[in-house]
Amino acid sequence: MIESPILPRKHDRLTAFLQIFGLHAFVTDKADAEANLFLVTVDGEHGVSHIVLRVRGGTPGNAAFSVLVAARIDFGGVANPLVGALPEELVLPLVEQPQIRGLADALVMEAENSRCGALTVRERLCEIIVVLAVRRAIDMGRVRAGLLAGLAHPTLHPCLVAIHDNPANEWRTETLAEMAGMSRSHFISQFSRVVGATPVAYVTSWRLALGRAQIVAGYSVKATARHVGFGSAAAFSRAFSRAYGYPPANTVKPGLSGP
Repeated sequence: MIESPILPRKHDRLTAFLQIFGLHAFVTDKADAEANLFLVTVDGEHGVSHIVLRVRGGTPGNAAFSVLVAARIDFGGVANPLVGALPEELVLPLVEQPQIRGLADALVMEAENSRCGALTVRERLCEIIVVLAVRRAIDMGRVRAGLLAGLAHPTLHPCLVAIHDNPANEWRTETLAEMAGMSRSHFISQFSRVVGATPVAYVTSWRLALGRAQIVAGYSVKATARHVGFGSAAAFSRAFSRAYGYPPANTVKPGLSGP
């Protein structure tokens, strides 16, 4: 009898962010000031050579790059922890990325030829390219500190994924340390060094970010507090006010003016 090898469990490190905060692409003019995704080529090369993602905006830093396609990527607002975790400029060479290269070439072709449904195709391709680029940045360990570094860490990322997937769980440092295969003190030290916050502080910040997204979506404070793991609406409101400087009831909803 041939026994199948036991493969290590795969942890999805991005889906929680995409499901909660969303990801939307809007193809723009190459010179649009709000563009933050660029498909570029280097002088003398044929086709797309690099993907450049500047999540907070701005043009590619390398003057040798010529922009072929530009888009504005909306990560669901600044409350999405990924926005703060991504580097100012993420540059991904495509020479060893045939999958992304193929999608990028298809996007350029769609941009150059106006055909039925082209806008939808271009926007969906942009979204897929962004997810693959961020995934690749995590896999390659391009980010040395913060959330993405934690998601790239071989023993810490299962803890982060568990927190993201089940924020209402009564997470204890000892439980997370056991999940990472570390002693409590070593886990706290490693987590704080890599992620930039203690495990307890990170759990709270994730719950608040998720709670803010739910308030924006129209959920009540009471329902949100219960869903993200706070003991009461009052406890959630106090923590929310400390973190954001205003109570959850003052959160601006889409289509409404701020206070």
